[in-house]
Amino acid sequence: MRRTTGWQSTGNSTALERVPIERRELRADDLAVRVDHCGVCHSDLHAIHGLTGKPAAGLVPGHEFTGTVTAAGASVTGFAPGDRVAVGTIVDSCGSCAMCAAGQENFCYQGATVTYGGTDRVDGTTTRGGYSREYVVRDKFAYPLPEGLDPAAAAPLMCAGITVWEPMRALGIGPGSQVAVAGLGGLGHLGVKLAVALGAEVTVLSRTPDKAADARELGAKALVAVDAAVDRFDLILDTIAVPHDLAPLIGLLGLEGTLSVVGLPLETKVPLMQLAYGRKSVSSSGTGGTKHTAELLAFCAGHGITADVEVLPSSRVEEALTRLEKGDVRYRFVLDLADLD
Repeated sequence: MRRTTGWQSTGNSTALERVPIERRELRADDLAVRVDHCGVCHSDLHAIHGLTGKPAAGLVPGHEFTGTVTAAGASVTGFAPGDRVAVGTIVDSCGSCAMCAAGQENFCYQGATVTYGGTDRVDGTTTRGGYSREYVVRDKFAYPLPEGLDPAAAAPLMCAGITVWEPMRALGIGPGSQVAVAGLGGLGHLGVKLAVALGAEVTVLSRTPDKAADARELGAKALVAVDAAVDRFDLILDTIAVPHDLAPLIGLLGLEGTLSVVGLPLETKVPLMQLAYGRKSVSSSGTGGTKHTAELLAFCAGHGITADVEVLPSSRVEEALTRLEKGDVRYRFVLDLADLD
């Protein structure tokens, strides 16, 4: 077994402990990646608190990271030691179902293997995530990190970025589209940047006016209160991670508009009768497959898009999680794992 170091949650606590971690020896199609930067996602908090169904024992979070290849398996041809790579929330899938064939491994009919808290398809062990100095991953689920993208600021693209990218691509968002973003956090600020770059007119929906300057700086046309907005949006990206009422947002959709709930609050009720008036839709999406993830990285490289991040040494992971729980971040924490050497 390969040995590395990481941060482990014990007893659903955000006071993570620095522990030794075993990684598998490289299989023929594996890469060993030195994890340099890993984003801190709100779903990490859910997992730590035992709210996602992932095993709490030995939990090492982290599913959006960038790093450097240090070794490659015998059959790997697309990567070599020294290459910069990015890894997201999916690290394996069945590879044979219709979803996998379409590059939508996130919807694998047999269930995708997730970066942490999942089950390895070969040896049955529980996957442990990117809050660690090394990760071993199938080469298919590692992506070349384009030149020009800062590795710390690019790490959140692998979860927050792809989560908002997939619904926009599925709905054909582009010039002339009216897009609103509810929640200006880790997902929301990337939703604004990407929608603007696609050519849409973007509005940020907020309960308070204190983020108006931020919204304009990110490229949004305006920040408005929900009760002051007009029912004209083709797409509302709902990035709010806590339980909330969907009815006011559905009311803002135009004819055949879609509310895409990507913040994935754990308790959600959909007012079906409200959808009937205007043939509106409520959808959701979870992360992304290989096709759209590669597309996203290329798009971001071409448009100079990365996340707005606050980088902390990984020894301050408890601080990052605690502040994230309070909403005290602008807009994504990223851990620098170099202090695990």
